[in-house]
Amino acid sequence: MNDDTKTQQQLIKELAEMRERVTQLEKTEASLKQSNATHRESEEIFHLLVDQMTDSMIIIDWDGTIRFANETALKLVEVDSHTDILGRNITEYIGPNALQVAREDLAMIQAGQKGVTETYKIITASGQEKWVEAKGIKVHFQGSDCDMVNIRDITDRKQMEQDFGRTLESLRKAVGTTIQVMVSAVEARDPYTAGHQLRSADLCRSIATEMGLSREQIDGIRIAASIHDIGKLSIPADILGKPIKLNTLELSLVKDHARKGYEMLKDVESPWPLAQIIYQHHERMDGSGYPRNLKGEAILIESRILAVADVVEAMSSHRPYRPSLGIEEALKEIASHKGVLYDNDVVNACLRLFREKSYHLPEI
Repeated sequence: MNDDTKTQQQLIKELAEMRERVTQLEKTEASLKQSNATHRESEEIFHLLVDQMTDSMIIIDWDGTIRFANETALKLVEVDSHTDILGRNITEYIGPNALQVAREDLAMIQAGQKGVTETYKIITASGQEKWVEAKGIKVHFQGSDCDMVNIRDITDRKQMEQDFGRTLESLRKAVGTTIQVMVSAVEARDPYTAGHQLRSADLCRSIATEMGLSREQIDGIRIAASIHDIGKLSIPADILGKPIKLNTLELSLVKDHARKGYEMLKDVESPWPLAQIIYQHHERMDGSGYPRNLKGEAILIESRILAVADVVEAMSSHRPYRPSLGIEEALKEIASHKGVLYDNDVVNACLRLFREKSYHLPEI
């Protein structure tokens, strides 16, 4: 083979290699175009989805700079376009009282804590205040880690809560006035009963607080205890003040006061189950009480507390038919029947108050 032939074959080989490289480049270019098209399509789908969300979504850097915001977020802070919000700092829209909490939340999310949720008051571009619930999560966005925050406008819910609170407070005042009228009526009829109710109410409140009951339950039991003998208004005054032991008929009339009290209060509108608390305050844990022989958990916790306070106050106070038995005898009574007649937790709380926390029944 001469030199010309070798040169020609070498050129053919190089040309074939060049064509192969061109083919590979064309394939790579096509693949890149397809990839870019897919990427653009993915971005379009992402923007379409997030812009249809009813909640606002923003993505911020760790310094608070806003990198992304959906359409709902624009409406939330009352701006017209993305250029009005992108690049600004999220702290510009957070109320001054919430800034420190917002910074702490952002730091927790940056550290990797998941599902950080907080309630903030924000300030819109027009200066309007709104309440929002925000939940942040750490994400990777456009090449770096940042905070993606889902924001829900809860202004209407907050307004409803405030309106409900005002309504509830008005109802409390109305119920309180009604209760005071009832207490005055009982006091005019039987001074012993009136003082007994108010002292029992103070002890009930203290026991309920010692047990860690909610404020709502504590308020309810205090009010119910203040009038728990309201049913005695139906009992003749000469029986209530009788200085000797009652006969069977008289005793049955007195024992009916729990039901009578329930009948008086069952239709009274109240945030608390006042009528039921009064109805059940002579029930006992073993079912030996009255008027319905309820047992254990079937008895309201408020009634179980009132049952103990009622006994302690009654035994330690003077009555027309007997002198005071003293607080120690009263405490021995509930301790010896703990878990049988009286609730264990209630008795334990009552004993702690008197023996460890220097509680004393108030002078009425």
